[in-house]
This record gives sequence, structure tokens and C-alpha cells, in this order.
Amino acid sequence: MRLVTYAADGAARAGVIAGDGTVVAARDIVREAPDDVVGIIAAGGSTWRSLAEAAKNARGGAPVDRAKLLAPIPRPRRNVFCVGWNYTEHFAEGRAARGPNEAKELPQHPSFFSKNPNTVVGPGAAIRHPAPISDRLDWEVELAVLIGRGGIDIPESSALGHVFGYTIANDVSVRDVQHDWHGGQWFKGKNFDTHLPLGPWIVTADELGDPQDLAICTRLNGVTKQDARTSQMVFSVARIIAELSAGLSLEPGDIVITGTPSGVGNARVPKEFMKPGDTVEVEIGRIGVLKNTIRTGI
Repeated sequence: MRLVTYAADGAARAGVIAGDGTVVAARDIVREAPDDVVGIIAAGGSTWRSLAEAAKNARGGAPVDRAKLLAPIPRPRRNVFCVGWNYTEHFAEGRAARGPNEAKELPQHPSFFSKNPNTVVGPGAAIRHPAPISDRLDWEVELAVLIGRGGIDIPESSALGHVFGYTIANDVSVRDVQHDWHGGQWFKGKNFDTHLPLGPWIVTADELGDPQDLAICTRLNGVTKQDARTSQMVFSVARIIAELSAGLSLEPGDIVITGTPSGVGNARVPKEFMKPGDTVEVEIGRIGVLKNTIRTGI
């Protein structure tokens, strides 16, 4: 099943991609379904199964290219959990750019930080250029994980059973603020408004299959900048969930983004950064494409 949030009559509604490829409201095909994606995720397996079955036979919704898709969870209930340095080549390419307080060797455990709810925007939305604060605006394609069943101290062996589904994230980063300001703390450089596009939809775990065997890439103005596979992750999705949940309760609807491969602009020679008017596309196999533009003054 593919689950979306879309704008209709001035409100955000939960929907599914129907059997004919159109967007239909979840509540129109399953009357008791919540009208928001977090509510659907929290409702549990019986609701998920009812929606998936009804979606197969649904017809006559809005064409996807005409529906106003929002981020699948437009306003997360709490910060998005993020993982840094989860591809070996990305860690290596960024060694020269890291500040004096940042790791010089690949950590033995996932490196976590977070992005606040105001960073989240959806497909087609504008990404705010940070000028005059900075002109070092970078891209990072990442696989995003949606938690379906909460828990604490989740074993790695059962961690994937807590996943509802997956979407695409672009962990947009302001590089000089990330590395050079605030004593090397990443939080500020990763937390400008609009700097976490998510979407275009959630693909449920049963439909996606193995999250560790997906093509993952970034294109800037049509030119490929990142091109890898999730099999190159240092820490798998299951390992990330297990370590994140150690002493920390995960809840239905939580979002975890899992790190980016090599090819970011800050590591290129010469460096490359996104400019106003640029179009950035991030793509993950079996999920789709998330496309956004860079704008000033939004």
C-alpha cells in the first residue's frame, strides 16, 4: 500500500494510491479509518490490512499529478531522528571538511541527531535558501523509516517488525553552520525551516520488501550527484532501530532517516552548493522520486 497526505478543501487528508493509480481518501474507502496518517499508523494492523485491500479495488480518485501531495506526515509529533555517517565512502569524503570536534574515525555505533518539525515540507514545496546567513546549501538523499509499532529496548532481531513503511528524505544541510558554528554541534546547521523534504508517499513494509537492497540517488538540475545502494549502509535499518530504542521509547508515527551516501556537494572539488532556482530530485528504488526547488525569501 502507498499512503499519502494531500490537501483537499483547505485541509490535510490521509489518502491511498488506488488500484487505478489515483489518490483516494482513506476514509472514503474504509469508513472507520482515521483521516490523518499518524492516526492510521497508530490504529494498527487491522486498519492497515483493510485499507490495503480496499485500495486495490478503489477507482476514480484524483490523478496523482493533479493532487496536491504534502509530506506524508506534514507535522511530525516530535523531532525526526537522524543518523549521520552511515555510508563508509560518505564518511571518508567528508573527512577534510569536518570540524576539530568531529570524529576522525568511523564510529562503532550510529551517530544520532534530530531535525525539528518545522524542517518538514512535502513534494514540490520550496526549500528555503539560507542567504544571507550562508550560501553553502547541500543535498543528502536518505531512506526514511516510519515506525508502526512502538517500543523500547527493541532487539535488532525483531526491529523490522516495528516498521510501518518507508519514504524518501532529503536531509538538506547548511554546511558552514553545521561544521564551523556552535562547537561542531550539527543541530543548528541541520534545522533551518523547510530543510527536510519528505515524500512523495509511504510505501508499507510488506510492499517494499528488503530495505537494504534499494537504489538511492540525487540529481541536481538533471545531473546525477549521488548514486549508490542501501546495501552499502554501515548500520542497517534494524541496527539503527535497536540502538535508537535503547532506553528511548519509539512511538507510532516516529520518523527515522538513515544517512546519505557519498556525492554531497561539500565534499566535491570544487565544492558545489544549491542555488536559488535549482531543482533537486532524490530517488529511491521501489519508492519513487521526491522533487523540490530552491527559493529565497520563503
